[in-house]
Amino acid sequence: MCGFAGFFMSEASPLRGPGQLAAMLEQLKARGPDAQHVVAWNGDHQRIGGDPVPATAAKQAMLHARLAIIDPTPGADQPMGNDDGQVWLCYNGEVYGWETDAKQLTEAGVHFRTRSDTEFILRAYEAWGLEKTLSRLRGMYAFALYDARLGKVFLARDPMGKKPLLYRAAVSGPDAGLVFASTLRALLPALTGEWRFSHAALDAYLAHRTIPAPLTLVDNVKRLPNGHWAEYDLRHGSFVLHQQPAIVPCAGDWLSTLDQAVALRTIADRPIGLFLSGGIDSAVIAARLAAHQNPLRAFTAGFPGSAMDESKAAAAVAARFGFEHRIVPVPQSIQDDFSAIVASLDEPFADPSAIPLWYLAREATKEVKVVLSGDGGDELFAGYKRYRQHLRSAWRRNFRWPLAQWKLALAPKGFDKLRQELAMDWREAYSLRFSGFNPAQRCFLQPKLTSIPATYWRMPARGRSPLESLLAIDMDNYLPEYILRKSDLTTMAHGLELRSPLLDTVLYADVCALPADERFTIPPKKILSRALPGTLAAELFGGKKKGFNPPLRPWLQQDLRDRSLGLGERLQQLSSGSFCARAVDQYAAAFYQGDGSLAEGLLQLLVLDESLSQLSAFPGWQL
Repeated sequence: MCGFAGFFMSEASPLRGPGQLAAMLEQLKARGPDAQHVVAWNGDHQRIGGDPVPATAAKQAMLHARLAIIDPTPGADQPMGNDDGQVWLCYNGEVYGWETDAKQLTEAGVHFRTRSDTEFILRAYEAWGLEKTLSRLRGMYAFALYDARLGKVFLARDPMGKKPLLYRAAVSGPDAGLVFASTLRALLPALTGEWRFSHAALDAYLAHRTIPAPLTLVDNVKRLPNGHWAEYDLRHGSFVLHQQPAIVPCAGDWLSTLDQAVALRTIADRPIGLFLSGGIDSAVIAARLAAHQNPLRAFTAGFPGSAMDESKAAAAVAARFGFEHRIVPVPQSIQDDFSAIVASLDEPFADPSAIPLWYLAREATKEVKVVLSGDGGDELFAGYKRYRQHLRSAWRRNFRWPLAQWKLALAPKGFDKLRQELAMDWREAYSLRFSGFNPAQRCFLQPKLTSIPATYWRMPARGRSPLESLLAIDMDNYLPEYILRKSDLTTMAHGLELRSPLLDTVLYADVCALPADERFTIPPKKILSRALPGTLAAELFGGKKKGFNPPLRPWLQQDLRDRSLGLGERLQQLSSGSFCARAVDQYAAAFYQGDGSLAEGLLQLLVLDESLSQLSAFPGWQL
């Protein structure tokens, strides 16, 4: 698990100096605290020396910061090159079960120098090419691969979207070339010209609490969507985006596959733990771990005095399976850490549960370097309540009520809220089931925008059943760009690797092949009771789902209240006038005057203010 960045520029583009390389590497260090290296080439395509940062300017470079989990020896550090130095790889992630394919390559005469999955990807590419290699990777990954023989750079991101990858590809102009990084903050120092915040991305953030792929906060910088790979031809200056083949349903013993997925994710040369809530999904992981190996250390975020606290339930699960258990109390005051939390999230991201997860990761990394989690169960088995709620209006499909419109308002309720939903088709309206600001509120805050899209989510091809459509929307949007981004950024901020057995691609293929009446049940996820002891299953399925919700209103009323002073003016300036200062301040005032329904929206605005302020300090930012 790591962070990486790099650039491959045209002959006309300016060189990147040592200061820029050092700034990029500095932004990656939290993701990879164990080793940092740079491989760079000058304008004559000759290697430049220096460790870790070259002493002279570079035309091409690959940078890597490593969190060493498998084969922590220096020989497995990155960027990793092949034997003749013509192919180089920067990789972030962990793939599993690759040893069988590696044995096949060894029998064909390939020599491996390390025990790392990094080298497996490199050797597999040399033997099989990119597309076949991608088809063999089981796990989470984002990587950049430079093949000097072809004059091409390849970028790839795993099907579930567990690992991030951002890029800017310019095929013409004075700064033509490819720049890429695991985070926006590691990419920005490589930009030599002016850059601006994207108005579309700002609105997308309001709509979804995050900025979904392919958008990023910065104009002309894109996020590689999950399950995609890209090809940049250095010789011709062309950039082509490709989609990996969809995972094909394949009937199998899903419980056996789950056990295999869990076991594969316990392979590491560093200590391993488990994030344990009081819910079904993490309890399933705990049960399968306990059934097949020694228990691990478990970590739970606690909210003392809150009705949403699940630490007692988690402690009971841990005790049942003999796990050493630690409850991490989430601080009642986040004032001193708020800026650091926002910085860790890279771009604006406003899920309240990211805050306790950040604290949980900060404490867990003191004892372990890998944690397993229960992410993905709701997307696999339609566990969210919003599925059932939205399916009630599935009859509407593409119908829009002709008289519906978005009326400017702070918090539309009742008929106004229904009117907004009817202004969208049925699939678009699903985004309102888990959204930030609704369209009317977005219009209110950004009155100068000439058009407001219903949603920025990517929509799957039609032809699916209503429930399958909702699941497909979540798999392309909510899961990779919200759930998994939150998990990646909050854990990697502290040099902690998070693994998600329920999102194993082989398990996903098994589950998708199940009959609908087995996969989609009432209560949801009932099939997972087969993975739990009977008495525990009865307790978990008989309880009420609480979620991972922190005490947001007290934080806003106390710790963060001073940040609301002058909020509108700051956002208006940072957004180049996209936001209306009066509207922002009116929204904040309405919350402090007693409208608690505006709490999550106010957090969004405060996060946006802090994030934009931090990012505008990077060189090149322009209003």
